[in-house]
Amino acid sequence: MSPRYRSTGAGKPAGPGRSPASSGQPVGGAAVVVIHLPASPASPAPPLEDPMSLRRTGITGLFLGVLALLGALPAAADPGPSGVSYVAMGDSYSAGLGAGGSGDSCARTANAYPALWAAANRPAAFASLACSGATAASVAADQVSALPADTTLVSVTIGGNDVGFSTIMQTCALHRTSDCLATVAAAEKVARTALPGRLDALYTAISARAPRARVVVLGYPDFYRLHVWYCVGLGGAARAKIDEGIDVLDEVTATAAAAHGFTFVDVRPAFADHQLCSGHKWLHAVDFAHLTESYHPTVDGQSQGYLAAFTAAVGGADRIG
Repeated sequence: MSPRYRSTGAGKPAGPGRSPASSGQPVGGAAVVVIHLPASPASPAPPLEDPMSLRRTGITGLFLGVLALLGALPAAADPGPSGVSYVAMGDSYSAGLGAGGSGDSCARTANAYPALWAAANRPAAFASLACSGATAASVAADQVSALPADTTLVSVTIGGNDVGFSTIMQTCALHRTSDCLATVAAAEKVARTALPGRLDALYTAISARAPRARVVVLGYPDFYRLHVWYCVGLGGAARAKIDEGIDVLDEVTATAAAAHGFTFVDVRPAFADHQLCSGHKWLHAVDFAHLTESYHPTVDGQSQGYLAAFTAAVGGADRIG
């Protein structure tokens, strides 16, 4: 005689204290089918089965049932873009000059740390306003006006052009050591006296334009590894003075950022042992054929230096609210 089948239906929860499997009710939304095998009156009673055999059969059935249910479950959904709206601002260090790729008129490339972070974290919106040659005043005038009010994350590198990075580079590469030292000393004076006011005005403008944004200010790496036995190019005195000037700039920038409640990211530790004269540099040396790229991060400097430091500070998009 053929067995009769009856479905218990779906959507009826098991009673208190009863598991769905023992109650014959749905498990995970799938209907449990109960099979009734009618006994034949003419057949003798079946022999008793080994209890261990019954247990093995029950376990096997349960295991197969679980596998069937798991197979019916949908795959994990792609989380999709986050709710973060990210805007990168600042100068050539945020634009990506020196990191390769086809840069636009502002030297913005997909190899710059902001674009790399956005590609890895898929914010809901991303834009890079950074531009090579930018100063604190030009960012306030040209970039802040393009900053959406609902931005939730802003990154900024600024200050190098305010103190004359390009002038220092050319003077130290082409003139006497004494001229180099004097030029760096003049830049340090600008950093201590004029730059704080310029940064204050810029940071105030950013906060007014995007009041909900978390603002992350990144500094500059030391250019040279000091106290090495041999290094082509500038002498030891000039290299040490240039690093001293960068340290002054970073300290002034960190102080200004803290005054506005912004996060300052010191990238100098990330570039340790990867400066010029290190043997494993993440910065371009002075190159008279491509002078504008000198002292700028390479592809590795952006991805392993700046991106790593930025990500360590802000995490992924899921950590930004």
